[in-house]
Amino acid sequence: MKQVIKAAQPGEIKNRIGVIQLELDYELATLFEAMEENNEDQKSASKQRLEKLRREWLKLQA
Repeated sequence: MKQVIKAAQPGEIKNRIGVIQLELDYELATLFEAMEENNEDQKSASKQRLEKLRREWLKLQA
């Protein structure tokens, strides 16, 4: 059973990395809009979300 789980993980990791890439793109666009509008609350929220995604990305890359 452990071998089956290990075999499935690389594909799942690749899928999750793809999802994270899309989420990063979206959040960067949101941050850009917030910067154009001088929306400090949204800028802060986007930066926090980007940091969370970055940490997850790094864990998956290891």
